[in-house]
Amino acid sequence: MTRLATYSILVGINLLYACVTLFTKYASQQEFMSLAYCLGLAGAIVVMEVYAIGWQQILKRVELSTAYMFKGTSLIFIMLLAWMLFGERITLNNILGACIIITGIALYAKE
Repeated sequence: MTRLATYSILVGINLLYACVTLFTKYASQQEFMSLAYCLGLAGAIVVMEVYAIGWQQILKRVELSTAYMFKGTSLIFIMLLAWMLFGERITLNNILGACIIITGIALYAKE
């Protein structure tokens, strides 16, 4: 597997991880213990299970320090998904933070 493919899978896994926050945010907006609330939490659990399996598989191919560095991308995905789906604001600090994360990953990947 090429380095680009491995990094792409890492980013994809972190996008999957970001989806957990969508399910939990959705559940938090529902009436406690309603069907919608339970489905939101069940969705989060299922996504976490798939994420955990994917994370273990990626750790077979890269060092933990490299894989963990890419976890910052999940914060960017969470910010973008919250904006698109829940209408949350993206502030200048959010944009600066995302730029710092991307710059750090790009500098590491360049080595």
